[in-house]
Amino acid sequence: MRELEKIRQEVKGAVGELLDMDRADFRPVRLLVIGCSSSEILGGQIGKASSPEAGEAVSQAILEVCAARGIAVAFQCCEHLNRALVMERAQAEQYGYEEVCVVPWPKAGGSCASAAYRLMKDPVVVERVQADAGLDIGNTMIGMHLKPVAVPVRLSEKTIGQAALVCARTRPKLIGGSRAHYALDQA
Repeated sequence: MRELEKIRQEVKGAVGELLDMDRADFRPVRLLVIGCSSSEILGGQIGKASSPEAGEAVSQAILEVCAARGIAVAFQCCEHLNRALVMERAQAEQYGYEEVCVVPWPKAGGSCASAAYRLMKDPVVVERVQADAGLDIGNTMIGMHLKPVAVPVRLSEKTIGQAALVCARTRPKLIGGSRAHYALDQA
């Protein structure tokens, strides 16, 4: 129990820090993608020691932080569901994401995504998103669900439990060449 509360607090801290980052080239986060290996959090190998309890602790913490800030969140399933994502139906419809028919379970979807599915009011699964920021707990490879220009972000929290924590925010593409300007004060 104490370990799960520690995980919950680490997750809340990491999500808060990621969302609070202020850089001129970062846009506000409207959609956050989450990848999570409960196996890695507890010191196991990804996909080999799934923990529904750890998955629920992570999902619950993220849902609380994002709900308080009005941010949509998508939880990436494991490779057995082709890294599809769980999100609220209203948010999927708002972004124009097409629903697919599957219900994630700890051994086919992952503990975090399956817990999120059960904690959400009206969950759906979609095949892909283009998120503004991402939190990858345990090297689950969320890059395919971020907007094209992802910028690595280093947080003060380097791990969640025993899992490596990798984060990113996105920014608009820089286009043009030597004559291009990227801010009005440069013109």
